[in-house]
Amino acid sequence: MSTATGNGMGRPSDARAQARRNSLLLAASQAIVGSVGPISISMGGLAGSYLLGADKSMATAPVTGFTAGVAIGAVIAAAVTRRLGRRAGFMVGTLFPIAGGALATAALFAGSFWLLVAALLLAGFGNSFVQQYRFAAADAAPPAFKPQAISLVLIGGVFAAIIGPQTVIHTRTLFAPVMFAGAFAAMIPLALVGAFVLSFLRIPEKHELHEGESDAPPRPLAEIVTQRRFVTALVCATASYALMTFMMTAAPLAMVAHGLSANLATWGIQWHVMAMFAPSFFTGRLIARFGKHRIVATGLAILLCCAVVAHLGFALWNFWAALVLLGLGWNFGFIGATSMVASCYHPSEKNKAQGFNDAILFSCVALSSLASGQVLNDFGWNTLTLIFWPVVLICLLLLAFDHLRGRGEAQAA
Repeated sequence: MSTATGNGMGRPSDARAQARRNSLLLAASQAIVGSVGPISISMGGLAGSYLLGADKSMATAPVTGFTAGVAIGAVIAAAVTRRLGRRAGFMVGTLFPIAGGALATAALFAGSFWLLVAALLLAGFGNSFVQQYRFAAADAAPPAFKPQAISLVLIGGVFAAIIGPQTVIHTRTLFAPVMFAGAFAAMIPLALVGAFVLSFLRIPEKHELHEGESDAPPRPLAEIVTQRRFVTALVCATASYALMTFMMTAAPLAMVAHGLSANLATWGIQWHVMAMFAPSFFTGRLIARFGKHRIVATGLAILLCCAVVAHLGFALWNFWAALVLLGLGWNFGFIGATSMVASCYHPSEKNKAQGFNDAILFSCVALSSLASGQVLNDFGWNTLTLIFWPVVLICLLLLAFDHLRGRGEAQAA
């Protein structure tokens, strides 16, 4: 085992300071480039519905295009950052929301539903690079600082929750009578500003080992991803994210269908995204104090509370309270599970482990967003909320099993 000695990173305090700087820069880019996500999700279903005829069952397909782009792009992002380095790779990643925003604007002017789906697929490719920010911050941080590094990056999502929906509110009628085109056009300057912020990033391309890290040679991918803890973490992260997307995608459509305005639906998404990221100010510290398993379990329990509130009625408070709880549950569940994943591989294994994790994760998220529109259209909002129960209970059982087995193995050792 060795420790970092170069690039001014010899002392733990230096390593921590550099990790904090990188995390804050990534958080700033998350706030700006990450706002493309709330724009795509809050407007994708409504714009899709706007372009469709009487049958609205495919209205969430543009959102599915976005999440499918994140899933497919996970492999692309891992390959690009491995080849170019994370700073240059992340800057290249901003080209996708630029192209997606331009194409989505053209799709709305042309009245082409499937062109809009393709445009949000491109925007999703860009978001797959944003999803790599959390791993980039963790990989460059000392082990004890990894959960806080992830949390710091995700704090940028608080500002994305403001920037994205406010951009929608102020630009969606910019090109009236062509609705929503202005919101998608706004993706272009946001991505350009994000690329400028990323140009200041300084992450060592050759990983420098910190105290407590192993320099073991890389293992086969199958060996990494079949570890009990990796499987548990991946299932819990996927469930947290997929359930969140499942409800969030349907919520604006359900709100409008029950007599609420598009602006109220957009505000609901803003409060939801803020709830997703605001706890990141302290989630890392909670993980350090109470452990990853407890925080993930807490997040899953909050998701069940969300399902109960959503099931109780169709008033504005039901939708908004459920969306806030949905965001809180996602934060604890996803950050806790991401921290578990980051503890399952060596530095030399990071690219393939992270690429596999995000490919599986966002493939399931894409399927959940597509299923969301179908379930809402065919069975209604209440059925959608009931689906939370079996998924969460399976995750809690896996989490308990991993925790008990891990404690037993530690005692035996």
